[in-house]
Amino acid sequence: MRAYCCDHPGSGRVEGHQMADPSPGAGEILLRVRACGVCRTDLHLVDGELPDPLAGVIPGHEIVGEVVETGPDVPDEFRPGMRIGVPWLGFACGECAYCRRGQENLCPGARFTGYQRHGGYAELAVADARFCFPLPDFYSDVEAAPLLCAGLIGYRAYRRAGFGREVTIAGQRIGLYGFGAAAHIIAQVARHQGHEVLAFTRPGDEAAQDFARSLGAVWAGDSDCLPPAPLDAAIIFAPLGALVPMALKAVRPGGRVVCAGIHMSDIPSFPYADLWMEREILSVANLTRQDAREFLALAPKVPVRTETHAYPLDAANDALADLRKGRFTGAAVLVP
Repeated sequence: MRAYCCDHPGSGRVEGHQMADPSPGAGEILLRVRACGVCRTDLHLVDGELPDPLAGVIPGHEIVGEVVETGPDVPDEFRPGMRIGVPWLGFACGECAYCRRGQENLCPGARFTGYQRHGGYAELAVADARFCFPLPDFYSDVEAAPLLCAGLIGYRAYRRAGFGREVTIAGQRIGLYGFGAAAHIIAQVARHQGHEVLAFTRPGDEAAQDFARSLGAVWAGDSDCLPPAPLDAAIIFAPLGALVPMALKAVRPGGRVVCAGIHMSDIPSFPYADLWMEREILSVANLTRQDAREFLALAPKVPVRTETHAYPLDAANDALADLRKGRFTGAAVLVP
């Protein structure tokens, strides 16, 4: 099979290889990759910002695939030809205290797709059946790919911000810092649930601001500006620690600032007065299978529409470079 691997973390790129086709082990599924999203976490991987990746790992954790073969002990629901999705969380032990209390995203033995398990920048992939999900028929392969990380991590961050299925007050203001793949999905969910969305972008990024307005944002502006009214919560998708003090200044007393990235630059010091009045700073780590079940059921009801830009698999480095430079709105997707 063709695959693109992170042979040299820190190089900022992946290298193409012809590799032997993988085989599924016990509890695993062999998939023919039909699409794989390109995530900012993939940039952190190839830039050497994530510790201890699997040597020569194949990146990609937004995999839309077709079941080719199943190993022993795979449930009968997974049949050859079935379309399924594979997200970032690729394995959890199921036995530790975190797993037992529904926090498998914090499992010390967790393994992550495209980081510690081979991912979807390839023609074939192997995944743990327990962490695979049927995908809504509403979406094409390319449209579905961003739901599997941008959507799922975004949804978990949205829930951590105090929104989601238990919403009791409509019309709250939520600020989204970094209007990329995740924000453009969660903005639609927030609008569907009756909230006001305010979008914060790189200073001067008028294209991203126009994109946010087209998705219903009531305000869009530079990330170094304060919003026209205090926010009930803010989610920071951009990997820039300097945005944390800015977001704290933007939220009301009792408001939350949620850091949604797996990697972020250092947070600078700030006066205690900016945190006082019961403001909170929270982080989001990974996702759970329950997040996936909830969000994949919700997305077609909104309906969430993903803006995608398809690249052939052999253009993986072009997709990474374009993402790095902010050359598109929405999400990039590789198609073998």
